[in-house]
Amino acid sequence: MSLVRRATPEDAAEVLRLRQVMIDSVFAGTAGGGATDWHTESLPTLRARLAGSDDDFAAFVVDRPERPGALAALVAGTMEYRIGRADNPHGRVGYVFSVATDPDARRRGYARACMEELLEWFRERGARQVDLNASAEAEPLYAALGFVRKPDPSMRLAL
Repeated sequence: MSLVRRATPEDAAEVLRLRQVMIDSVFAGTAGGGATDWHTESLPTLRARLAGSDDDFAAFVVDRPERPGALAALVAGTMEYRIGRADNPHGRVGYVFSVATDPDARRRGYARACMEELLEWFRERGARQVDLNASAEAEPLYAALGFVRKPDPSMRLAL
């Protein structure tokens, strides 16, 4: 039996907590790190997304056996459509945007197990590629799963 399961609406608060663990580790000391006031506003939306049967969002988690209702690890991603091209004619692209493990639960293979489930979810939906942004600390895990660095001309506009 796998340790990994699909997240449910009941997991929403813990999913947000683990997302904050990821945000704090990546953005420590910046404007994005530390703030949790957005959790209250985000919670109803996340619960609805976790309850939905839509085919474009999934979160996989590992429970903490010693703390009922608590999670040890999280991986979340979305399926996106982009106009096709030669190496992806149907334009289905997976995007991993949140990978987090509680600091005291690391080095147990939880993130890898969750990532493998998410990658299988992407495959089942016809994704031909999966993108993510990697921290230096997490890059060895992603490389072991077959991810490679790519030149990225990304830009962003905040609306």
